[in-house]
Amino acid sequence: MCTICNRPAVIHLKHDGTRLCQQHFIHYFEAKVQGTILSGGMIAEKERIAVALSGGKDSTALLFCLHRILSGREVELVAITVDEGIAGYRDDTIQAAKAIARQIGVEQHIVSFQEEYGCCLDRMVVGRKVAPCTYCGVFRKHALNRAARSLGADKIATGHNLDDEAQTVMMNYLKGDFERLMRLRPRRVQRGLVPRIKPLRSMPEKEIALYCMLSGIFFQSRECPYAGLSLRAEVRDMINALESQFPGTKLSTVKGFERLAEEEQGQWAQMDLALCRQCGEPCVGERCKACQLREEIGRPSEKH
Repeated sequence: MCTICNRPAVIHLKHDGTRLCQQHFIHYFEAKVQGTILSGGMIAEKERIAVALSGGKDSTALLFCLHRILSGREVELVAITVDEGIAGYRDDTIQAAKAIARQIGVEQHIVSFQEEYGCCLDRMVVGRKVAPCTYCGVFRKHALNRAARSLGADKIATGHNLDDEAQTVMMNYLKGDFERLMRLRPRRVQRGLVPRIKPLRSMPEKEIALYCMLSGIFFQSRECPYAGLSLRAEVRDMINALESQFPGTKLSTVKGFERLAEEEQGQWAQMDLALCRQCGEPCVGERCKACQLREEIGRPSEKH
């Protein structure tokens, strides 16, 4: 039974023993996301927020939740969907993204790898040694930043959740990449780079899925066919196994990193970014990674 109202519970929150019914779980979820936004100073009045909307559960929950908790504030939401070109997968999620944007009346823009880079992801990876997730990650970030800037967005909101954050921290621990790990901290504003925020960063993946179901939001539950080829997939399985045996592992992994980042504050200065001499996007050095990869697939870069 629900700890608050004695109605049937839909979830047991193991971290504090609370049991919540549908109504009180939705309230708990939205209040926690709102708390994350407020504590991180993520969204200010009169800002335009571009929501990265893939059509999966995380981005769907993000857009729906932001629409609800920001209601009445002078904040404008716009959705950006990136079509990487993954046969048998992306077409369905794009339809789901269109459906949720239409349902809540949010303007949506779709950008594709084919239009931006002259080649879909499925074609990019044929006969190449570079992992699919490398191409996808680099080009998706590149396309998303360009689209958000062209739309006059002040921030880009992504659906990264607690599971994602724990996996990223652990991946960088395993690689011994302390410099990249420190980049997870809040960044200062840099020319040409639309700042990113993660309102769902404290929400576990399972709670996000439940929020979608209880809110009546349609979402695609299938996994990207390339996901199993990455290190992240291995780390995800490892952390899930640890979480099952030792509840709280994911949260403690992220909290441990945050304490470490606080202690190391000032020791790892954020690198100043330049503008890519080919496409004009922010990067380290003279050419961004997207232009380097684009050269490999035989597509010249163009400034926008």
